[in-house]
Amino acid sequence: MANNTTHTTEYKVLARVLLVLMFFTFLTISVTTYHLAAFSVTVALLIASVKGFFVLTYFMHLKYESTLLRILVAMIFVLYAVIILITFIDYAFR
Repeated sequence: MANNTTHTTEYKVLARVLLVLMFFTFLTISVTTYHLAAFSVTVALLIASVKGFFVLTYFMHLKYESTLLRILVAMIFVLYAVIILITFIDYAFR
């Protein structure tokens, strides 16, 4: 059943989230200046996941959705992590 309640997010909250996203973008760029070998990709993926969480929560309004939808999105993140882990394991044993 559809949830007919409306919700609004204040512009200052969205502006703060935008600043956080910009900070994480600059953090991703700065990580590339350090030579962390294989960990560079890992750190970049972790930062991208955090940024994705903020986008899903605030800009796509997942914060206001039902618990079932939140669980489904969380399972997608788990699937994403498993696929990345399998890829790293495959790369390590080649």
